[in-house]
This record gives sequence, C-alpha cells and structure tokens, in this order.
Amino acid sequence: MEAIVGGLRDAGAVKGEIVACDATFIKAYSKRDPKDGSRGYSDPEARVGRAGKGYRLGYKLHLAVDASSDLPLAVTAAPANQNEKKHALKLLEKTVKAANGQTKVLVADSSRKLRRRIYSHGIKPVIPYPSNQRPAEAEFLRIDKQFRTHGSERLKTLYAHKASAERNISRLKQHLSLENHKVIGLRNILTHALLCIIAMLLVALTAIKHGKPEQIRAITKLT
Repeated sequence: MEAIVGGLRDAGAVKGEIVACDATFIKAYSKRDPKDGSRGYSDPEARVGRAGKGYRLGYKLHLAVDASSDLPLAVTAAPANQNEKKHALKLLEKTVKAANGQTKVLVADSSRKLRRRIYSHGIKPVIPYPSNQRPAEAEFLRIDKQFRTHGSERLKTLYAHKASAERNISRLKQHLSLENHKVIGLRNILTHALLCIIAMLLVALTAIKHGKPEQIRAITKLT
C-alpha cells in the first residue's frame, strides 16, 4: 500500500495536503460467545461495539483519505469496542508518513490529545469541539445534535472534506467487498481491508498509467 501511494504521489494524483479521517464497522465472521456476549465465539478477538444505531460484533477500520483525490493514505484496525480516539494518534503518524510531510489540514472527530498532536506536526486540525469543551482557538467548530456545523465559513468548508473519507468507505464496501470476508482475528481483518484498499489504489495507478487521470476512482468502469 505504501509503495502504491508513493507512486500516486510521484504522479501528482495524491497530494496529501488536506486529509480526512473516519472509521467504519466491519462485522465479524462469528457468533457471540454464549458465555461472554461481549466477544466472538469462533473469533474471540472480535468485540461488540457501536455500529450505526445499534451494537454488533466485529471490528472498526480507521481510515485516512487524501481529500483532493479521494484515495486512501493510511489505515489501521481494532476491535469494535475500542474508542476511535485511542487509534487516532497511530493513524496520524501513518498519515504524515504517507503524505511525505505535505499535510496542511487534517479533518477528524473530537479529541483533545489528537488536536495537540496534529499541531505538533505543523498541521491545522479541523476538529469540532463538543458542547462541554471550551475552545482553545478564536476560530472553532461545533456540531449540534442534528449534525449541523456551526462556526466560520472557512472551517465549515474544510470540515466538509470529511465526506471524502465517507465516500471511500462506501466504495470499499459496495465495490471491493470490504464486508464480504470469512476470516477471523484482527490481523486477518486488517489484511483483508488492506487488499481491498490496494485494489482501489491499483485502479487509480492504472488510470494514471493509461493517461486517464479522470478515471482514478472509476472502479467499476476500469474493472
């Protein structure tokens, strides 16, 4: 994955200046353990965590996406019960490396520790403040219960890039079988996710090499 991202970066398709981060649920290939309903039976590493409006058994995939190209830069995975904030720092370090230090803005969900770490890399964090947290900056964002953004127009425009990560997740699930697996264990789940992402990146690299940069996201057309 790192090699292909490097090739796309060298070709100018991936810039990494604005990065959007998000997470998605991947169901486990297992039923719940009858003796411990919080974990899997045949897949004991899987955990019950929030999935949409309910709770299901599985894993969470944490993804960082280049907003200009709508292509993945970095990824990590964890059991579904673990908070996204716990893995945000690891994902940030992978993102900085994948973008070759070119990242200027990073869009993500609320996290004080992540905000501080982003600043330490000289990157502008675009992270909404929760209602119970006092903003440290004069210019800041908040999101209400209806998921409407409030703040300066500049920050709202930058935060809208989060949709790039959401589109990536949708393509991985609809066109590249991210959820269609029969593997158990965190390592195998991450391997499956990486294969799906590599397929997406190879489509983009193929489009570039064939002189069709406008088709870097045309998964169904090129395949």
